[in-house]
Amino acid sequence: MCRTCESKTVGRRDFLRVAASGLAGAAMAGMTNPARAADGAPTSLSPDEALAALKEGNARYVSHPELCSIDMAAERASVAGHQAPWATVIACADSRVPPELIFGGQGVGQLFVARNAGNLVDTATLGTVEYGAAVLGSPLIVVLAHTSCGAVKAACDVVKKNATYPGAIGPMIEPILPAALAARDDAGDYVNATAKLSAQRTAARLAAASTLISGLAGAGKLKIVAAIYDIQTGVVSYLG
Repeated sequence: MCRTCESKTVGRRDFLRVAASGLAGAAMAGMTNPARAADGAPTSLSPDEALAALKEGNARYVSHPELCSIDMAAERASVAGHQAPWATVIACADSRVPPELIFGGQGVGQLFVARNAGNLVDTATLGTVEYGAAVLGSPLIVVLAHTSCGAVKAACDVVKKNATYPGAIGPMIEPILPAALAARDDAGDYVNATAKLSAQRTAARLAAASTLISGLAGAGKLKIVAAIYDIQTGVVSYLG
């Protein structure tokens, strides 16, 4: 949130109560020497508090989208020695879906973001979210799809039109194909239905793919949710 707007909205500091000691890395299942993130404290937000902060931020983005200035030098200096992000977002690389903006203009150091076409989880992305959760102490992972997603449309075209794509694009969208197959008879918007289902499937697979993530989630220290961003309205909807 922009510093000059703090008097008009719920302050970010209300959500960012940094713990005086401890590290969420201690919750890393099976690790006797948990890694430290610049020897600093993680956020003290619970998973539910982090989710509430994202929801409040998106509501602000939709209701008060006007721009305002940020003291970027001060923001940068405040996190130069340590980061304690309170939410991890797996988002699409689409240029219209910048997580820091759509969740209310969060400043540097607030969100731990991994982006790729189709908001998918490969080895690099899985390692990224594990680092965010187990080392940095981020209590929330959001798999964020969006409407009119090009990667999802490509997968849908493979299913319905037998389309092919050059280079690494075809292999890249393969993880979306099961969702495209499952949603092919959806009565509504086929691409958006596939985007939702793909995000839900990705969120469900995270814990199964990672003992670190499943351990933290099982201990109540981490929540994983799927959501979709509407590029026309700006609203983020959470998927059950």
